Amino acid sequence: MTRVLKASGFLGLAVMMVVGLYQFVLLSGGSGVPGWMIGGHAHLGVLSILSIVMGFAVPAVGVTGSLRTAVTGLFVAGQWGIPGIVWLGEGFGLTILMPTGFLWGGCLIASMLIMFYKTVTQDVGGASGGLSGTATADD
Repeated sequence: MTRVLKASGFLGLAVMMVVGLYQFVLLSGGSGVPGWMIGGHAHLGVLSILSIVMGFAVPAVGVTGSLRTAVTGLFVAGQWGIPGIVWLGEGFGLTILMPTGFLWGGCLIASMLIMFYKTVTQDVGGASGGLSGTATADD
């Protein structure tokens, strides 16, 4: 599951970079960049970086089983949902989708709260906490 987080993060950064280049083309041609495009670009960039970080944090904190699946699914849904509705809702005029921002934001918040819970309830002396000489395996 951490592979999904990392892959989603790197894909998100690639998409964000393509959008950034398109924004550069617009500016070079003398046009302005729409605010909705800038907003989606920024959100996807930040959330993609966080997705990569989460790919390392999930095993480090010791999130396993169904909680690991929930954290991964909720985070990836939010990572793509937030910029997606900005681009689709504002950019393509599908404003009916804009209220789903609460759903995607809720997914991100839920995944962070699960990580918070696992962080504060893990054993202090457990193998999952702290640094070790062995790299964490990816699944």
